[in-house]
Amino acid sequence: MLVYQDKLTGDELLSDSFPYRELENGVLWEVDGKWVVQGAAEFDIGANPSAEGGGDDEGVDDQAVKVVDIVDTFRLQEQPAFEKKQFITFMKRYIKNITGKLEGEELECFKKNIEPATKYLLGKLKDLQFFVGESMHDDGSLVFAYYKEGATDPTFLYFAHGLNEIKC
Repeated sequence: MLVYQDKLTGDELLSDSFPYRELENGVLWEVDGKWVVQGAAEFDIGANPSAEGGGDDEGVDDQAVKVVDIVDTFRLQEQPAFEKKQFITFMKRYIKNITGKLEGEELECFKKNIEPATKYLLGKLKDLQFFVGESMHDDGSLVFAYYKEGATDPTFLYFAHGLNEIKC
């Protein structure tokens, strides 16, 4: 199994259990999330409650909750939405921080393609939800989520160059 950690914070943000598609010349990864139900489950143990005097909801405390699988699995923390100026300020700081962690071909690819990727994100800014890793570190990578037209499940966007691949 492969786990992808934020190069700046060490937070686990993704794993190979969630396949990705490359966007913007590989600078962004697009990953499909799903709403899932967690909590109380109904088990059929073969008993007939009506024949045994039991009611439909006999003593069951239904604690089922809907969560997004990626957010729950990696304990992502939602952040307030960014306005354009705030987002540009974040991107400048992020680019400065991440370029110190890159070298060679990876650095050249990042420098060449981060501007179009930033413009791509700016075009979706009003539709994006913002997440950070579990540590909630200010200088870490952001994970973005949005809903494609007509979709009921969110799509996530990651900065590919901001992730370290760790074999588990």
